[in-house]
Amino acid sequence: MENFYYKQPVPIDFGFGKLSRMPEILAQMNLDRGLLISAPSMVRAGIAQRVMEQSGGRIIGVFSDIQPNPTVLNTDACAAMLRKDKCTFAIALGGGSVMDCAKAACFVAGTPYSAADFLSGERKIDHAGIPLIAVPTTSGTASEVTTASVLTDTERGVKALLASDYLYPVYALVDPELTMTCPPRVTAASGFDVLAHSLEAYYGKKHQPLTDLAAERAATLVFDYLLTAYREPDNQEARAKMSEASVTAGLAFGITQTAAAHACSYPLTQDYGIPHGDACAFTLPSFWRLNSSEGPETERLQAFSKRLGFKDSAALADRMDMMKREMKLHTTLEEAGINSADLDDLVSKSFAPNMSNNPVEITKERLKSIYQNLSEK
Repeated sequence: MENFYYKQPVPIDFGFGKLSRMPEILAQMNLDRGLLISAPSMVRAGIAQRVMEQSGGRIIGVFSDIQPNPTVLNTDACAAMLRKDKCTFAIALGGGSVMDCAKAACFVAGTPYSAADFLSGERKIDHAGIPLIAVPTTSGTASEVTTASVLTDTERGVKALLASDYLYPVYALVDPELTMTCPPRVTAASGFDVLAHSLEAYYGKKHQPLTDLAAERAATLVFDYLLTAYREPDNQEARAKMSEASVTAGLAFGITQTAAAHACSYPLTQDYGIPHGDACAFTLPSFWRLNSSEGPETERLQAFSKRLGFKDSAALADRMDMMKREMKLHTTLEEAGINSADLDDLVSKSFAPNMSNNPVEITKERLKSIYQNLSEK
């Protein structure tokens, strides 16, 4: 008999136009004196200002100095503003970078320390920070329902994961309308991040029945709707289904964590500037082929592929390659700007802890071979 434990404490409020409920939610939760932590694009579009104005004075300021792949400096600056303004809650309105920064800042603000102290492991996240309401504007990270925050310490040259049950938001407001303005390249990269979350949750060593259900549902939605969302940005159904896929994948990988494709993505982003979802997509078909042809998950992955409508797992991987080409994601070492002389360094930097969650053991020699097979023939 199988034993498993599943936990998801974040209420999920999902649907087109849900952002208009924010004043009601703040009143119901009796939240006052908050900071809106938002993406610069949301500020430019006037959406941040609208949320602030509709709050009836409950939001007292906006912080938007957050770069893609947020840094310790971004997080510390946000925490300093939370402290200075004596904020008692925050709203994160943005994509994964905003969420990662906000989740960490809401905790760091209640301490005298820098985010770097927690990222390095010198100090532990041992209590809840101020409450955070998470409002995603992309279909990608699902950070609104997970414990994870990924930050870059530019001084140490390290991109690392903070994870703690204390980092869960207190509420997830998922409004697909907010994703309608995502440019095609963001739709493509974030959509493949969802697919990586789904597939890695399904074959990762920590998978269990409830995460399997969520992972399969999310992957099905991505294969059915991502290309439509890319080709037709104004297609409301495709946008809604990709938002559903994103949050559903979060319900899976938030428990299982990610695996090898995500481990490889970190140096691809940090050293080569490849956006996170694109970086995950770079090796995802390779690991799907490997895990479905050898190791303990072969039968499950073949059956999974057929349930999704593919002839076999190889056909599923081929579809990913086709989608990547159409959406202009990186498919070869040359496109990514990676020289063969750099491969050993790239391989050595790819062994983050989640590499060990892959069902087939990945050695440095095997990973180098995987990368070499991505070279133009």
